Amino acid sequence: MKIVIIEDETAATRGLQAVIRKVLPDAEVVAVLESVAESVEWFQENTAPDLLFMDIHLADGESFRIFESVEIPCPIIFTTAYDQYALEAFRVNSVDYLLKPIKEEELRRAIEKLQRLSGSELAEHHKKVAELQKTFLIPVRDKIIPLRVDQVAFFYTSGERVRAFDYEGDSFPMDRSLDKLLKLLSEDDFWRANRQFIVARGAIADISVWFGSRLSLNLKVKTPERIVVSKDRVSEFKRWFTES
Repeated sequence: MKIVIIEDETAATRGLQAVIRKVLPDAEVVAVLESVAESVEWFQENTAPDLLFMDIHLADGESFRIFESVEIPCPIIFTTAYDQYALEAFRVNSVDYLLKPIKEEELRRAIEKLQRLSGSELAEHHKKVAELQKTFLIPVRDKIIPLRVDQVAFFYTSGERVRAFDYEGDSFPMDRSLDKLLKLLSEDDFWRANRQFIVARGAIADISVWFGSRLSLNLKVKTPERIVVSKDRVSEFKRWFTES
């Protein structure tokens, strides 16, 4: 088994490698990467390993940024110093997670879980992660905030920046475009209203007829601007809202 480690703390890397040697004596650590930039470059030039250990907080930013530049098809085990509350969200984005300092029994449990998944089962696992996204991980300074999809009233983009707004009116920075977000959301629950908005069905309070046979979607929460559905998409919206 070939393994890559993404970790910028020398002591943490040594500790993880020591535990790997105990649990997987035949495994080979082919690379230790210390930054987002270095990781992107490595995955662009090399074949993906059999397993990736990924720390979350790196010196040049959150490791989630790596996924914006390269596709990583191999299973991932997150390693992190964050508490259990934040860790619950990792279940939807990885095969498993390990809390620093890494313990032998925890790594053994994660490897056993990985080994129970055949190639096809593992592919299906990642497919379900994408299709059934339930929680987003929002990096905010030195923390990661889990934001459940059912908490989101709408997604909004302005000036190439995307934010999610919950039903309390709080907003959270997103690291994906609206196009990418739409692929992770249930078509029954979310709809792309226009270039600026993806709206949640449950957030729609009522609908107004707007100028030029357009519609204005009025949400239960305040929005940065009016949400207008163009005339040629009115029928599409009505089908989605009444039939899904």
